Amino acid sequence: MIPQIHKQGSHTPGLLYYLYGKGTHEEHIDPHLVASFDGMSPDPGRDATVTKKDLAQLLDQPLHLLAADQRPDKHVWHCSVRAAPDDPILGDEQWADIARRIVAATGIDPNDGAGCRWAAVRHADDHIHIVATLVREDGRRPDHHRSGKRAQAEARLIEKELGLHQVAPGDGTAARRPTSAERHKAQRQGRERTARETLRETVRRAVTGATSDEEFFARLAAAGLLIRKRAAPSGDLLGYKVALHDDLNKDGEPVFYPGARLAPDLSLPRTRERWSSEPAPRQEDTVRTRPSTPAAARRATASVAWRAVLVVEHGDDPTVAAHIAAAGEVLDALATTSAAHTRRELRDAATAFERASRSHVRAVRGHDRALRQAARDLVHGGRALGRGEDGASTAMAIDMLFFLITAAAHWHARKGHAQQAEAAARAAEHLRAAYRPAAAQPLGVLYQRGRRLSRPVIQRQTVALREALPELAEQILAEPGWYALAATIAEAEAAGHDPAALLSDAVERRELGTAVSVSDVLVWRLRRTADLPADAANLPETGTAGDRTAARRPANRPSSPGRQRSGKETPGKSR
Repeated sequence: MIPQIHKQGSHTPGLLYYLYGKGTHEEHIDPHLVASFDGMSPDPGRDATVTKKDLAQLLDQPLHLLAADQRPDKHVWHCSVRAAPDDPILGDEQWADIARRIVAATGIDPNDGAGCRWAAVRHADDHIHIVATLVREDGRRPDHHRSGKRAQAEARLIEKELGLHQVAPGDGTAARRPTSAERHKAQRQGRERTARETLRETVRRAVTGATSDEEFFARLAAAGLLIRKRAAPSGDLLGYKVALHDDLNKDGEPVFYPGARLAPDLSLPRTRERWSSEPAPRQEDTVRTRPSTPAAARRATASVAWRAVLVVEHGDDPTVAAHIAAAGEVLDALATTSAAHTRRELRDAATAFERASRSHVRAVRGHDRALRQAARDLVHGGRALGRGEDGASTAMAIDMLFFLITAAAHWHARKGHAQQAEAAARAAEHLRAAYRPAAAQPLGVLYQRGRRLSRPVIQRQTVALREALPELAEQILAEPGWYALAATIAEAEAAGHDPAALLSDAVERRELGTAVSVSDVLVWRLRRTADLPADAANLPETGTAGDRTAARRPANRPSSPGRQRSGKETPGKSR
């Protein structure tokens, strides 16, 4: 249940005409009163002899008893209370009780016998509107300070008592929701999202990996946004506003939104924090070290995400907050540059994680430099293909990011950040969904290569697995992905690596409890650590019956019977 306090107004009849009217798209059904300050107020929706003006005059009567110079300019208080989509339809009596509780909790009518006059109007199944005049019966102004937070707290109690969907409590760091007017405007124009939401995503992507004001504004312009900058008399830039070309007001002028109105961390001072703590890179260094391909950028991202998990799990709060915020930039960059078959889920992951990227823990920038550079590399690396090394390295990056985002969810949960923890968990599920199509082809290739390994090689790798990971070995050997892991171990061994050391390092340094397939996770961790190509399709096979080097390779471990399986499952179908 979401109560929303709207801007105070100055014309009670105008608001009542809207609430009792048909609505912008005739969406208002059977408008009527469900409760009022005295329980006997006239209802223009059910009594044909009563007008909306009559109800307005009744509500405003305490206002008109004051001298003209004592009347507040903005005297109309307006609060909407909306049920969740999966909540049952409540009756009028239930909504009446909810209205009385909300006006009491917010200080509008605190049950002291002299509260403000108010009325609750219902014109839909899922919500009501409460209108009040901000003058008490005794002529004083009500104590409605922080009425929004007080209404939210009461709504949490109502949810529990009525068995409704329980909304995670907020902390004031969420981005502003679109208004009903903005939503209706988007519907009229045939847009999937409101202008506010489109602008928020565009600005968020523009700031991804940016290193200066100039680059940030150049990206906004390249995205086709209208930009207005606000400067001090000295010429110093103080802020900015953005608008869509085709989002116009009634006068035909573009509707501009300041960055801070899109999200708290998109104001100019907050965006500058991202790059003000970083030394400006020299151009020759940037050219020399920047990954030149989408695949190289994704491998670099996987490595950085791997290291960032440790920071989120064990770092101090300001450093962790910075890494979580930068992880949001990486998700934005990956979504923007990935192939079509993963783009939608990655975009949804980035959108969901936006809420998790902010909390009351203020990020100390600078420590997140590696993640921000990874985001920048993804942007400059360009759009990836959905196959070959591009596709496989995308799966590798998603795999590592899944654990980073999951670690962020756990950190938020420990800190009591309910909305952020929920948002990060949703983002992780979108990453899991994106991983499946990304990993299907490269893991399928490895699976087939693993099935062709010779029996002695399988036996040797089974022994190595049981020695290195005794607690996980039987689970891994029972998974469809074991053969893909066996092929990866064979490649790593052929490249001169010690399989036991690689396996031990991959498990000891990171948790695997959230993995659906441990073998899948180990494949990507080993391929990254051993510097093996993410896509094995064009590599020569090692360890097969025809590979004599495998037969000649010394076995320095005691042998034991291996497990040769005949399952027909193909890995990469679950995460």
